[in-house]
Parts: sequence; C-alpha cells; structure tokens
Amino acid sequence: MSDLYAIGYPDAAKADAVRDKLIELNKQQLIDLADAVVVENEKGKIKLHQAQNTTAAGAAGGALWGGLIGLLFLAPLLGMAVGAGFGALGGKMADVGIDDKFMKDVGERLPEGGAALFLLVRGMTEDKVLAEIAPMGGQLIRSSLSSEDEDHMRRAVADARANAHAGA
Repeated sequence: MSDLYAIGYPDAAKADAVRDKLIELNKQQLIDLADAVVVENEKGKIKLHQAQNTTAAGAAGGALWGGLIGLLFLAPLLGMAVGAGFGALGGKMADVGIDDKFMKDVGERLPEGGAALFLLVRGMTEDKVLAEIAPMGGQLIRSSLSSEDEDHMRRAVADARANAHAGA
C-alpha cells in the first residue's frame, strides 16, 4: 500500500528542488516513489508539473512496436508513425498515480505563488529521507497516514530540522 503526502512550499522552485532531491534518493533506493507532482498556483491558475509524461512514453513505446510490426509488412516508417500516434493517445488517456482533480482541488487552496509537492510513496527509509529533505522546509498539508502516524512524522521532521541547524 502507498502513502500520499502533500507538502506546501512558498514557491514552485522550492517544491521542484525537493522533488529533485527525492528523485535522487529514489535512485539510491532510500525511497520508492510511485508519483511526484508539483502543483503551482500561478496567479489563480493551477498548474500540474508531472514527473512522468505518459503521453511521451506512450508515443515512444508505440513507435517502437509500430516500427517492428511495420517491418513485417515492409513499411516500418508508416508503422512507427501509426504506432506513435496510438501510443500517444493511449498514454494521454492513462492517468496513473495521484488523481489530477484531487491535486487541483488542493492547489486552489494554496496562496497565490505557492506550490505543493504531492508524493505517492510505496516505502521509504524514513530517518534517512527526512534527514535529507526536512532542512529544505515545507509544511505537511495532507497525508493518508493515521493521525498518530502523522504526528510522529511531524515530530521526526522537527527533530531532523533541529539536527540540521545544530550541525550547520
């Protein structure tokens, strides 16, 4: 089961920096991210900055398969073009990860210029991840954790920030 976190930041640049750090930690296998999206309130307009582009991924996969199938019929370029089109359409229609409507609803409550980082986490080494991202700031807006676990998370973040400031 995955846990959902929404963390508020004063601007999108800060939220992007934290997401980049989490992607780095994902590569180190300290966290297992299913999705990471930055939601920005830019002059009242809500923008979603997805970490993964399903349309592009679908187009690339479709072009590959279309080209291979096209080789069978001696028309690989036509097969690639058709495959890319259908792949892009399928990728656009596939909505994986965190629900866009939910993120936009939360994004409407952000102050103008503010941003939130939405994370869908399959698992993490909590102490190491929090030690890396807690000094970067942010405030937990929502989570799928129980109230007790959410309180524990807030205390752990506060401790990690205190330790970071003491070591600086």
